[in-house]
Amino acid sequence: MARSPCDLRLLLLAAAAAFIYIQVRLFATQSHYADRLAEAERSENQCTSQLKSLIDQVSMQQEKIVALEEIKVRQDEERAHLRILIKDLEKRSVQKLLDKNVVPVAAVVIMACNRPDYLERTVESILKYQTSVASKFPLFISQDGANGAVKNKALEYKQITYMQHVDLEPVQTERPGELTAYYKIAKHYKWALDNLFIKHNFARVIILEVNNSCWIHYVVTGSQLHVVIIFSLQGSSLGQFFEQYLEPIKLNDVHIDWNSEDLSYLGEDKFSTKFGKEVASATPLRGSDAVLKAHNMAEDVRIQYDDQEGFEQIARQFGIFEEWKDGIPRTAYKGVVVFRYNSSQRRIFLVSPDSLRQLGV
Repeated sequence: MARSPCDLRLLLLAAAAAFIYIQVRLFATQSHYADRLAEAERSENQCTSQLKSLIDQVSMQQEKIVALEEIKVRQDEERAHLRILIKDLEKRSVQKLLDKNVVPVAAVVIMACNRPDYLERTVESILKYQTSVASKFPLFISQDGANGAVKNKALEYKQITYMQHVDLEPVQTERPGELTAYYKIAKHYKWALDNLFIKHNFARVIILEVNNSCWIHYVVTGSQLHVVIIFSLQGSSLGQFFEQYLEPIKLNDVHIDWNSEDLSYLGEDKFSTKFGKEVASATPLRGSDAVLKAHNMAEDVRIQYDDQEGFEQIARQFGIFEEWKDGIPRTAYKGVVVFRYNSSQRRIFLVSPDSLRQLGV
C-alpha cells in the first residue's frame, strides 16, 4: 500500500528531531569534557607551578645549607685558632704571675657565672690581701658560660688570669625534677680543677665560691664541705635558704694570726679522735621529749636520729637546716650535725645510729 505524503513528512520530522536531539546531547557532552579537560590543564599548570616553586625553595635551602656549612668550617677554624691563642696567652699570663724564684703555695680561683657585681666585690676584697703575696698565690677567674658583662669585668684585672668554660651539652640529671644548675656548676668545677691541677700543675687550689656543696658530683660522694661566707640572695638554689639560714651568719671580725696557730688538730685522724671524744662525752637524751629536755640542759647534749625522716623532725623543732644531700644531712661529719642553740656556748650533737662507730668511739 502506498504511503501518503503526509506520513512521509511526519517520519522526516521525527528523524530530524531525533538527529537534533542527538547533536544537542553530543554538544553538551563535548562541552562537559572540554570543561573538565580545561580544569585538568589548570590543575596541571598549578601543580607544575607549585613544583617549580618547591624546587626553587629546595635549591635555595641547599644553597643556604652549603653557605652555613662553609660558615661553620670557618668558625671551627677560627675557634681552633682562638684556642691556640688562649692557651698561649694563659701560659704567658701564668708565667708572668709566677716568680721563677718563688714556688707557688696554691692557686686561688674565683668561680663566676653571670653576676659581674658580685665578681667585682669578691675580687676587690681578695686583692686587699693577695697583692703582696701574688707570686705565692696566683689569682684566677673561671667563668662558666658566655655572660659578656662578667667577661668584661674579669678582663679589667690585668693581674688575674681569666679562664672561660662553655658547655652547650644538655644536662642529664640522675633523678627527675633535680635542678640542672647544680650539674652545670659541677661540670664547671671539674673543668677548672683539671686546668689548675693538671694543665698548670699546681699542687694546691683555693676555691672561692658561695656554694661548695654542688661540686660533689665530680669530686667526692658524700661531700662534707661547708659554706663559710655568702652575700648573694639569688643563686643556683634560687635563694630558697638565704634569709632563714644564711643571712643571720656573722662574719668573724677579729684578726687571727693563722701562721702562729697550731692547726695540726684539723688532720682527719686527730680531728676524728678529738671530735669523737666530745660527742661521746655529751649527755645523751632519748625519748619523744628529747628536744624539750635539751632546752633546759646547761651542758652539751647528744640526740640520736634513726633516719632522714627522724632527723628532719628533730631539725624542724630546733629550727636548723633539715635538707639532706647524697644520703647525709647537710654539714654533717660522720653523720653528726653539731650546732649551738640560742646563742649559748653549749652544743647539741645530732648523731646517726652509726656515728660513734665511725668516730672510733
